[in-house]
Amino acid sequence: MGESVQTLPYGSWPSPVDAALAAAHDGRPDDVGFVGDEVWWTAPRPTEGGRRTLVRRHPDGTEESVLPAPWNVRSRVIEYGGRPWAAYPTDAGPQVVFVNFADQRLYSWRPGAGEPRPLTPVSRVGGGLRWAEPQPRPERGEVWCVLEEFTGEGPTDVRRVPVAVPLDGSAADDRGALRELTGERHRFVTGPRPSPDGRRVAWLVWDHPRMPWDGTELIVAEVGPDGTFQDARTVAGGPRESIAQVDWAPDGRLLYTSDRTGWWNVYRDGQPLCPREEEFGAPLWRLGQRSFAPLDSGLIAVVHGRGATALGILDPETGDLVDAVGPWTEFAATLAVHGERVVAVGASPHSAYEVVELDARTGRSRVIGAPHRDAVDPACYPRPRGRTFTGPGGREIHAHVYPPHHPGFRAPDGELPPYVIWAHGGPTSRSPLVLDLEIAYFTSRGIGVAEVNYGGSTGYGREYRDRLREQWGVVDVEDCAAVALALADEGTADRERLAVRGGSAGGWTAAASLATTDVYACGTVIYPVLDLTGWATGGTHDFESQYLESLIGPHAQVPDRYAERSPAGRADRVTAPFLLLQGLDDVICPPAQCERFLEGVAGRGVPHAYLTFEGEGHGFRRAETMVRALEAELSLYSQVFGLKPPGVPTLELTR
Repeated sequence: MGESVQTLPYGSWPSPVDAALAAAHDGRPDDVGFVGDEVWWTAPRPTEGGRRTLVRRHPDGTEESVLPAPWNVRSRVIEYGGRPWAAYPTDAGPQVVFVNFADQRLYSWRPGAGEPRPLTPVSRVGGGLRWAEPQPRPERGEVWCVLEEFTGEGPTDVRRVPVAVPLDGSAADDRGALRELTGERHRFVTGPRPSPDGRRVAWLVWDHPRMPWDGTELIVAEVGPDGTFQDARTVAGGPRESIAQVDWAPDGRLLYTSDRTGWWNVYRDGQPLCPREEEFGAPLWRLGQRSFAPLDSGLIAVVHGRGATALGILDPETGDLVDAVGPWTEFAATLAVHGERVVAVGASPHSAYEVVELDARTGRSRVIGAPHRDAVDPACYPRPRGRTFTGPGGREIHAHVYPPHHPGFRAPDGELPPYVIWAHGGPTSRSPLVLDLEIAYFTSRGIGVAEVNYGGSTGYGREYRDRLREQWGVVDVEDCAAVALALADEGTADRERLAVRGGSAGGWTAAASLATTDVYACGTVIYPVLDLTGWATGGTHDFESQYLESLIGPHAQVPDRYAERSPAGRADRVTAPFLLLQGLDDVICPPAQCERFLEGVAGRGVPHAYLTFEGEGHGFRRAETMVRALEAELSLYSQVFGLKPPGVPTLELTR
């Protein structure tokens, strides 16, 4: 191999990972569940308009996409969605209940029995009626769900409540046939979880200005003879205690995850089961996430870890925790159990997310769905390292460093590689250390990538998460810059060829970095937050409409801070070239913010490009969009860093 290695400058190596390949492998299986003995899940289809389909694994191990295009199994509740499907066995086969993205109606369908039929009506008010976390209750002839109902045309004219939907279709054209399950009124609710005997129910609630990782309440109620929830009472949680999930043990005791100690740990009737400085929960960006699931034996399947996650089995009587053996180093917050079978979604730095089954009796784990298949020679995959850097004031900063790597190429002696600093979205989230062909697209060409889990990221406890309180645009920017400069100072990266890149909240960090530091030679800003004042005064959706109260500070008390930190108000300070990418259907970060930012740049001679995409919202899902975006990003770096990657269309930059 050594004799066949060619010498070419960084950034100019020919790569088998093209943009189309990276786009085709974008997304992961999610929302796993059992239907009888079968395992089902949702899966992305980037080449089919970015829809998500429902996949069924038959007993012989074959997979079938059971809902053809254009059906799109995806909810828009709180815009980030929630679990969009459920099913139950009948004598005639599985009966499926799912949310269709296009109209957000709830549908019922049996494979092989014609077209899906609607269960819920259409509302012409605002964003209409939306649904998440369906839980079929066939014994009652209904399905319990979270209803998100718009009461006006504004983005915050909305209410949410647990509702029972008739399974016979009688509510398909009749809002009055929907039965609200509780008189409790909170801004946000999760789906109700019935106890094993069906006599009690539990769910989570929170209200503005809190986000669910700030503080939630756990509500328990009795289920009355008419199916309504009665005598509701708060049993855990509060303004500074986040309950991330609730469920019931087989013996009827209440299970939940709480961060009352600074870490999301599992509790049973208020007592910790395995107290550790690890996370057994995840930020509630989507309704219906599951980081633990009780087994019939009384054991509990858990996804847990610190900065990374493992799949394990917890014995609640002893506190013992045994992890599944296998190559996976990261598991998503989606679990399903049936008997002693556990199904999860796992990945590693060398494999993409796949559906994994663990037998809790034998400890055996195996891939049963969406198996990873190498799209190219795995020798071309990146070889990342998890690292901890030192930031301002000596604080720790966690990051994943992906050096340039291609088995067939090396750079000339003495040349240092360009590096792109990736800031994740959220910002209450994190970057997992898993195989991502978008990263391989750059590293296999000779461009390094560093994903920064800056202060405010999840996975490292509440104290780390709280570093960003009132410091958004400060701590995240400083942490990303500290990692970039550390890589340059140690001789890993070229100081003159550093870039910053991010989407959503990461787009904010990228834009703020360009406006407030001289660290980066260029940047890529993707569906970003750019104007805090507009965002805080009706410029975004309800779920995040008061997020800035914690990230920036109370708007009524520090209005100037909103203007001072906004990249839209600092656009005249941007001197580095940049690429701005925006979906035109984005209601979370609307295009108007980009337009205001560009007004501040216009006429100042800063090279830039603004690409917009019809039919795309917050997060690109269509293959053609992702191809255009990746190729444009590589072209930007090529022009600024003086690279010559073969076969990449030139992005036209405006001055």
